[in-house]
Amino acid sequence: MAILGVSADPVRALQSFKTKQKLNFPLLSDPTHKMIESYGVWRMKKFMGRSFKGIVRSSFLIGPDGKIEEIWDEVKAKGHAAETLARLSA
Repeated sequence: MAILGVSADPVRALQSFKTKQKLNFPLLSDPTHKMIESYGVWRMKKFMGRSFKGIVRSSFLIGPDGKIEEIWDEVKAKGHAAETLARLSA
């Protein structure tokens, strides 16, 4: 099993974030949004009455055959790791 994070942020910013948060998995930089758009998570968002395009935090479980087995859309960080681990244990 592999865990990867993807962001539109530059590599340097992701390295700092990874160190600060003590993450033990790779963070991939996609400043052109090519992969982010292909997964359908670059969408319109709203914040404080303003609409803008941004990444909708989502998780994808990809099986050994490369097919998406499950999608968690618009996830909240709190509790999501436990939810994902429960799904993997099932």
